[in-house]
Amino acid sequence: MNIACYIRSNSVSEHVHASLRRAGFDCERLLSETSLLRLIRRKNFDLILIEMGTTVPDSESIISWMNCRFGESTPIMMFSLVQNADLAALALDSGADDYVTMPIESVELVARVHAILRRTGRHTARRRTISLMEFTLDNETRSFSYRGVEIELTPREFTMAWLFFSTPGIYISRETIGNAIWGVDSEIAGRTIEQHVYKLRKKLQLGTERGVMIRTAYNQGYRLELYTKNQG
Repeated sequence: MNIACYIRSNSVSEHVHASLRRAGFDCERLLSETSLLRLIRRKNFDLILIEMGTTVPDSESIISWMNCRFGESTPIMMFSLVQNADLAALALDSGADDYVTMPIESVELVARVHAILRRTGRHTARRRTISLMEFTLDNETRSFSYRGVEIELTPREFTMAWLFFSTPGIYISRETIGNAIWGVDSEIAGRTIEQHVYKLRKKLQLGTERGVMIRTAYNQGYRLELYTKNQG
């Protein structure tokens, strides 16, 4: 799957590219609106990502182009660095398939990209298994094993493990974990999530011997970290 990216901010671009490449997408960064418009005329893409300006006038040229995209079906996701209802409405009314305010976590970004591709009939092969540091997760059977020996997890524990093992090295916020496991309408206390993380660590016997740990950061959430035995 090929994605064209016109993202003005270097930090946002690095985050988006790293997140999508880890998920198996090929990304091509364009440095100007002109470069983007020229490239998509001669090369097919499965998705176009565009960072809007911070005001409506800043985004007028890209919006004008979107309003004239007769007969073109490549889906578009638009970003902005500011929370602005007028910008969001303008983007969606002009034909954007999704609009997000940055920053956005990697897991949510990748999920939104997959959702757009599903809605527009550009199917991607969903990831069915993960193999990492002798751990294996199978999303079809909802099974988890270490060195071939199955470890019994509850459905919620498996979902949490899948979140961590599919995005090693990336912090996942408590809000994202709560939404993924209990649903967006649930109000889950941080203490409940902390207890589930503790139980998961214990069941999987995570630590330096197995080369995997779940690190906690008060303001950022949790992330899976990989270690080698000679790491200090």
